[in-house]
Amino acid sequence: MKILRNIGIALLVIIVLAAIAIALLLRGSPAELTVDEVSGTDPTLVEPESEWFPTINVAEPVGWDEGEVPEAAEGLQVTRFAEGLDHPRILYRLPNGDILVTLTNSPPRDVGGIEGFIMKTLMGRAGAGEPSPDKLVLLRDTDGDGDADIKRVLREDGLDSPSGMAYRDGTLYIANHDALLAFDYELGSPTLEGEPRKLMDLPAAGNHWMRNIILSPDGGRIYVAVGSASNIAENGMEAEDGRAMIWEYTLEDGSQRPYATGLRNPNGLDWNPLSDELWTTVNERDMLGGDLVPDYLTNVPIGANYGWPWLYYKNTRDRRVEAPMPNFLTEYARYPEYALGPHVAALGLAFAEEGHRLGDKFARGAFVARHGSWNRKPPSGYDVVFIRFDERGNPLGKPVSVLGSFLNGDGETRGRPTWVEFTEDGGLLVSDDTAGIIWHVIAPGAKPAPALERIEGDRLQPQTELKGDPREAFTDEFAREFNPMGN
Repeated sequence: MKILRNIGIALLVIIVLAAIAIALLLRGSPAELTVDEVSGTDPTLVEPESEWFPTINVAEPVGWDEGEVPEAAEGLQVTRFAEGLDHPRILYRLPNGDILVTLTNSPPRDVGGIEGFIMKTLMGRAGAGEPSPDKLVLLRDTDGDGDADIKRVLREDGLDSPSGMAYRDGTLYIANHDALLAFDYELGSPTLEGEPRKLMDLPAAGNHWMRNIILSPDGGRIYVAVGSASNIAENGMEAEDGRAMIWEYTLEDGSQRPYATGLRNPNGLDWNPLSDELWTTVNERDMLGGDLVPDYLTNVPIGANYGWPWLYYKNTRDRRVEAPMPNFLTEYARYPEYALGPHVAALGLAFAEEGHRLGDKFARGAFVARHGSWNRKPPSGYDVVFIRFDERGNPLGKPVSVLGSFLNGDGETRGRPTWVEFTEDGGLLVSDDTAGIIWHVIAPGAKPAPALERIEGDRLQPQTELKGDPREAFTDEFAREFNPMGN
């Protein structure tokens, strides 16, 4: 009898210890800073707090009530452009004003590591675990009232977790998770017929499966954003071949090359109208605590490297990465232009363009859809924000709220903003993938915005030769010669 009692006590102790351990694991590492403190051009970067088990905070989707809309910034009006869609993600406006949307979700996940397993399990709870619909849908607002009165499926066959779209001169480009395709398409056609032409293979699936694309301003090249297969290359760098980068594909000869690298998960792509630079949103790494690492918005010059997986924010070393770091990476890695906050899952990006009707407050800058965290306490994202830019084409200040109230305060979410795109009438469209709604945002009575004046200037002449010993630049004689005032 005494033996049974001791066994019972031992089992009880084990159960209590297990319950305490589970509670500690589920508690995770709550954030100590606000999202704004880890946002902007000079974000607060705390000391990393490495987690061997990720913080879990999944907001389960409950949908919007009939007639309910997100809270908008003062002066803006929100209506439902389209609803009843099955997981709408990327939006694209055709030259004739028609709106295309890909109904899509992740391909079957086959990801390794503890973070991959957790993601696979929990994304279903967040509304991201359903099979991909794999459809291309056309939306048309024939009377300009902000409500699409025509909705038709253009294509289903041959689509495999489709994402980004682009159009030029009778060709519609679509990126599946594993290939860049080209279709013949006449504007206004009710269907997308014919067999696609494969332009290039893309690394398939992985933790980050979306493949956004954008055409160069002259239409000669396509840029393709491809995310990593993991958090910090925990499955080896071989699994990251061709990933965590933006590819450049040349239409004339079919050549392809890495355009920018070290980007853990680039998503939104757009051209800054002030400078004609390519910009992107990037989702940074996880499991370093609730305040690290902020997702970001940045320009991507050719050849740029942003450090993943070894570095973040140019020179902060991630000691968890086992792969050998390339020589001199801290010297040539770039510091992101603008932090969007930790774990906000920044996706869609659209610069304010000529003709938009959201008012003077949003005259110059970029709109970003922050899809929302699954591993931060308290949650971050679940909104649409505006990043103001100065007259030189540089971001400034803190994110300005455009749409909110996606979280209901009870650990649930009404929806998750995913992508942004402008309509022909100057309204801003926002796709809400878990709610199946596309929102239309406009400032009633606002006049169409004029075109922004592009920054012009003479380029610096390249230095073709070194004159003398470059170390002389650090001598007192050099300082006196080029700074005679001594200040």
